[in-house]
Amino acid sequence: MTVDGRLLGFLRDLQATVLSELVEFAAIPSVSTDPARASDVQAAASWVAGKLAAAGRFSVRTIPTSRNPVVYGEWLGAPGKLTALVYGHYDVQPVDPVEKWRTPPFTPSVRDGRLYARGVSDDKGPMLIPIKVAEAFFAVAGALPINIKCMFEGEEEIGSPSLDSFIAEHKELLAADVVLSADGAMWRIDEPSLTVSSRGLVGLEITLTAASKDLHSGRHGGSVANPLHAIAQLIASLHEPNGRVAVAGFYDLVRELTRSERAAIATLPFDERRYLAEVGAPAPFGEPGYSTLERQWTRPTLEVNGMWGGYQGPGEKTVIPSEAHAKITCRLVPDQDPDEIMTLVRRHLEAHLPPGSRLSISLGDHGARPAHIDADHFALKAADAALREVYGVQPLVVRSGGTVPISELFQRHMGLSTVFFSFSTADEDYHAPNEFFRIHRLNEGLEAWARYWTILGATRD
Repeated sequence: MTVDGRLLGFLRDLQATVLSELVEFAAIPSVSTDPARASDVQAAASWVAGKLAAAGRFSVRTIPTSRNPVVYGEWLGAPGKLTALVYGHYDVQPVDPVEKWRTPPFTPSVRDGRLYARGVSDDKGPMLIPIKVAEAFFAVAGALPINIKCMFEGEEEIGSPSLDSFIAEHKELLAADVVLSADGAMWRIDEPSLTVSSRGLVGLEITLTAASKDLHSGRHGGSVANPLHAIAQLIASLHEPNGRVAVAGFYDLVRELTRSERAAIATLPFDERRYLAEVGAPAPFGEPGYSTLERQWTRPTLEVNGMWGGYQGPGEKTVIPSEAHAKITCRLVPDQDPDEIMTLVRRHLEAHLPPGSRLSISLGDHGARPAHIDADHFALKAADAALREVYGVQPLVVRSGGTVPISELFQRHMGLSTVFFSFSTADEDYHAPNEFFRIHRLNEGLEAWARYWTILGATRD
């Protein structure tokens, strides 16, 4: 599909401006999980609304939710053409451990062709791209090739707790033919890819207590339970030594891959030694009987994300702490239900509670179910064509071990499939210190989104 050369030229001239705006955007510390950052999250929403309005002829409004607002914009000036709903999120992960950042996480820094800052890859860089592409179309052609609705939220990094009700209550406003997500990530930097499925997510936090206060370990040691010992024992009970989850019923509804599905994954160019070197692990580990990619993409997991308690300052403090804590999340696959999995995990924890301790469980706000898109979906085929035009090779078809709640929500509430069209890659440390976004991917994304919308615009000619 031919793309207007003037448009591509405009986008090339716009690259420096896009980078400078991304630096400005990434400097906003919009950490949604931290109540102290609430005003910063609001500031990010205002920034996005301003950029969307400045892009051209969008009708823009900010819609409140029970937590953080949704920035919504629409241009419906292409009668007879399809309507795409573009999704992204302006909130970011916490920065901890901050001491491991080479430069301050909210002082964006360019080094070696990369922009370093919290949220620059997930998802501020990728979601800024379609806004600027719309600006280019309006400037050059005065219109977009398809109807576009934009929905940018501020709660993705806390599981999008408001979106379930928001989508259910705004079906008419959000009505579209397909969802195009600027969130997500391509598999690797050296091969373009399209993701056809993602795992679900559910989480909880547990607290174990024993005595009502910290106790002198000499005076009371050996006579009351130590919550740190107890929580270590309880956490260890969640898995068998070989890595398989030991929670009764955890795998009961898991679909086994077909022979052809396993063969398709096995043919992907995955170098396990390279992967281990990239993550710094000495050897692979996990549920027996499955390859590393199968475990990452198609098998459920239960992970301990944090454990803490007791004295952690310099030197010694000889106490038996009164409490200990842990955070746990599970990644889910079809046909696992978040509520059912949490019930199973809760039963396991209660049944394996060490003597002399008490258990308190705090569930996450909600869970997210797994999602998928059919391999022959028209918008996925169009995305494939756009990537081939930009990169000159056939994109790989891959799956995601991560979770993007909106894909399942739009599937369930509105029957819409989601195409992940992000130009982040999985190695960009987007939940870790020193998150970065490659500047050349920012520029490639501008061209790809322009080509994508052009191709979609031809589907109803």
